[in-house]
Amino acid sequence: MKKRTFIKLCTAAATMPFELPSFAAPEKLSNWAGNIEYSTDNVATANSVAAVQDFVRRHSGFKTLGTRHCFNRIADSSQQLLTTDFSAQAPLIDSASRTISVGPGIRYGTIAPMLEKSGFALHNLASLPHISVAGAITTGTHGSGVKNGNLSTVVAALEIVNASGDVVKLSRKDNSDIFPGAVVGLGALGVITNATLNIQPTYQIAQTVFENLSFNLLKSHFDQILSAAYSVSLFTDWQNQRINEVWLKHRIDPAKPPVKQPQDFFGATRATKNLHPIAALSAENCTEQMGVPGPWYDRLPHFKMGFTPSAGKELQSEYFVPRKNALDAILAVEKLHEQIGPHLMITEIRTIAADDLWMSPAYKQDSVAIHFTWKPEWREVSKLLPMIERELAPFNPRPHWGKLFTIPPAQLQSRYEKLQEFIALAKKFDPKGKFRNDFLNINIFSAVI
Repeated sequence: MKKRTFIKLCTAAATMPFELPSFAAPEKLSNWAGNIEYSTDNVATANSVAAVQDFVRRHSGFKTLGTRHCFNRIADSSQQLLTTDFSAQAPLIDSASRTISVGPGIRYGTIAPMLEKSGFALHNLASLPHISVAGAITTGTHGSGVKNGNLSTVVAALEIVNASGDVVKLSRKDNSDIFPGAVVGLGALGVITNATLNIQPTYQIAQTVFENLSFNLLKSHFDQILSAAYSVSLFTDWQNQRINEVWLKHRIDPAKPPVKQPQDFFGATRATKNLHPIAALSAENCTEQMGVPGPWYDRLPHFKMGFTPSAGKELQSEYFVPRKNALDAILAVEKLHEQIGPHLMITEIRTIAADDLWMSPAYKQDSVAIHFTWKPEWREVSKLLPMIERELAPFNPRPHWGKLFTIPPAQLQSRYEKLQEFIALAKKFDPKGKFRNDFLNINIFSAVI
């Protein structure tokens, strides 16, 4: 073989995604929690946009995996899976436009220190910093705060490889007609290869935890409690008519005196040590509390990047209800405390500001999300979810797209007024359904046009 020909072949091979044969995996590939085994062991990794394009053109059906933190089959495929590793592509911070552009597989916990070092920050983070940017924005993942939209709301631009293998660039500025439909895209439009996020000057957060807030005082001061800090989380096991822990994350204004935390918060007592959301577990993995100021990225998540997140093997489900109905929704769930208790690790209640993203669970409504972290007992949990969904039905709950639910597709579809526009947009990007799977076909594309 001629030297020039050899070099050309090697160069071409470098842009090709490396596909792992099934015999390379000793165990079935599963999600983070271990409750989902993917339907194929055929996994490829693409490390460049060109590699993604080549892969898309060569396959008739597949799904893209992120950090595998979804608890349902939204990212499953019976044919082929694709992961993206653009680690050689450094995030680009543009100080003038106040944006950061990142590759698809990068995690929030990776870009956050980079932003801090450059004097910038994101508006919010989820409870875990271990999740990927692309996966979080495409499922509408969120943090908390009455004025804080979900993580998708700061997306300024997207680069997507469509079903033809072409790179499509969209921005809120230039594509205002379809951009709100593409951001929380559920993986139905294509493979995200770049995301540009709006950023802001860095800031500090001080986190304080209070214990044992009675439901009676929660009912009397609901709005005050939820808006008491930049980000507020309420943790409950639904027992004894109480909120077990209230996590207040105060944003520090350097122009104002520090917020002095009282010993009492609507009858709840200030914690005297760092706490885990599940009180029986060690707080070693949790971000610093006790009112000690720290960088935004080391306080907004509940868990540190360098430690094992959450409680281990578990199941999760979450329902968004209009904030105006949230108290009634919480009290409706509380009726099931005896049934829920034996199978629950903890519930977290958070607020999310309304947005304009078509498939966001917070579309056009200020929301409260009621989140359940379950023991890994699917047989029992699968019976509980319909019970919870019936109690929440008067409030038209929208489930988190990456978590477990049993809401019938017709009901789910009726709660998204832009569903038909989203389906039309997805078909424009993917006419033959290359990016669809059973989850999307059942929950989205079964809608009657």
